[in-house]
Amino acid sequence: MPFLELSLTVRIGQQPGAEEALGDLGAMSITLQDANAETPDEQAIFEPGVGELPLWPTITLNALFDADSDRRGLSETLAELLPWLELDQLLFREVADTDWERVWMDQFKPMPFGHRLWIYPWNIEPPTHDERVDAEVDRSSAPTPVVVRLDPGLAFGSGTHPTTALCLEWLDGLDGLELAGKTLTDYGCGSGILAIAALKLGAASATGVDNDPQAITASADNASRNGVADRLELFLPQDFTGAPADVFIANILAGPLGDLAPTFAAAAKPGAPFAISGILQGQQEELLLRYAPWFDELRVDSREEWIRISGRRR
Repeated sequence: MPFLELSLTVRIGQQPGAEEALGDLGAMSITLQDANAETPDEQAIFEPGVGELPLWPTITLNALFDADSDRRGLSETLAELLPWLELDQLLFREVADTDWERVWMDQFKPMPFGHRLWIYPWNIEPPTHDERVDAEVDRSSAPTPVVVRLDPGLAFGSGTHPTTALCLEWLDGLDGLELAGKTLTDYGCGSGILAIAALKLGAASATGVDNDPQAITASADNASRNGVADRLELFLPQDFTGAPADVFIANILAGPLGDLAPTFAAAAKPGAPFAISGILQGQQEELLLRYAPWFDELRVDSREEWIRISGRRR
């Protein structure tokens, strides 16, 4: 069944009212995009910071309606609900029905991170031990793969974004004694990918924290999918009162990373390795200064325009 898409570009201050008006008109879904992005890859909303929804100065709202919806009626009613609206701001187009789950599964392929960690979509079976050995040229040097089976659902975190990749590679690169049998806290857990990867890499238990209930649900589902649900506890930020962890990781955004530095320091044991990401190039210097009172051995690693800061709790 096709749909009618209505697109409307607004300033950031107009976004809440416009989104509410589109909802009142019966929009089946509303997505937000950067109106000034040049490519679709630049238009995704990344993991929100705790208690906030990061948006751009100019935003395009795309609302889906039934294909037989009255375009003129939608336009006139919107103009009544939004007095500042100019009708030439509205764009309509027909959108074919799409099996979005199928599209995701077709695009998301197995991906390696570091020396042994692999992220697999849930619908693709990893090779068996015999198949893997047959394919290896140097059988003696190849580490045993650690496989995380993932279905991100509505939550952020499949490994395809540079910040997630930076965090996965950091986890894979931890010394075995730093992770095996240890506790880990993942703040801003999204799909649960980092906490689950840590558990599959040898952590004894993990705690995931996220401000989005959908992320909590997705993390729980993915933990069950990977057989680690009994070792992963999940909390909304206001409910998180866990003991300091042996390892700490957070993949959110620079603003909340700065605000939450004291909270993160309290959530990490002395000597605990830690990593934070979700940082754009140019934002790292302020965060290095912010974290210096609590963390030593600070270093910066980058991928594309994104930054990871890692170090150790003092």
